[in-house]
Parts: sequence; C-alpha cells; structure tokens
Amino acid sequence: MMAKAHFGASGMSFDLSRTLHIFTPLQDGGEQDVVSTDYDAAQIALIRQHLSVQAGLRAKGDYSGPAAMHGPTMPGLQALAAGAARMHVLFVALPAGGRILYQSRDPALVRAVHEWLYAQACDHGADAMLSHQ
Repeated sequence: MMAKAHFGASGMSFDLSRTLHIFTPLQDGGEQDVVSTDYDAAQIALIRQHLSVQAGLRAKGDYSGPAAMHGPTMPGLQALAAGAARMHVLFVALPAGGRILYQSRDPALVRAVHEWLYAQACDHGADAMLSHQ
C-alpha cells in the first residue's frame, strides 16, 4: 500500500520526503511522531499544525484523514474511531516536529492502536520506522 500512502500525501501540509514518521507501540497505547529530517523551521511548523489538527479530530473519533490516505480497512482504524470515548489523544510538540499520543485502559483499544501503528509503519515505507521502547 505504500504508493497509496504517498499518493494520499497531498492531504498533508508538509513535505513527506523531508520527514520521518516514527510509530511506537506503548503498554497503554502508542505514539505517532513526525519529525523534520532537515530541521527546517517552516517544515516543523507545518508538521506541528497538521498533527495538532489531526489529534483534535482523532480525539472525537474522526479518522477520516488516515482512512482517505491508507484506506478505510486499515487494521485498527474502525476500532479506534468507534472507541474514541475510551481513548485519550493528545498532541505534543517535539523539537523537530510533533507527536500524537494515544492512551487507553481498554486492552482492545490498545491492541487496535498497535495494529494501526504497525500498519502505518508498513504503509509509509522508507519515510517511516517502527520503534520499540
């Protein structure tokens, strides 16, 4: 699905070729980081703006952006949208970009976050990595 992810990149305000996506499963959910690989201030601002908006939407159960880019059947996506009331979603600024933090006490939602992060890491291809803390 990598080509589809990059085709859908037009929905992102920043330049994918100048970023690294880092997906980290955690015991209570996971982290989705996007960082600038060239530390350009304008690029970092665009990353932060995009992730901040997306975190707000996802906190409400709106995963239409990822569904449009990666497909509506992406693993974990439907469960995350349906379980928004049991998920804490937060944007965090990072020195070179930003992070969306997903946390839940519901084991099924934690599994859904992990499935979704794994699928995204595979889908993004060379501009992404899976991290294990």
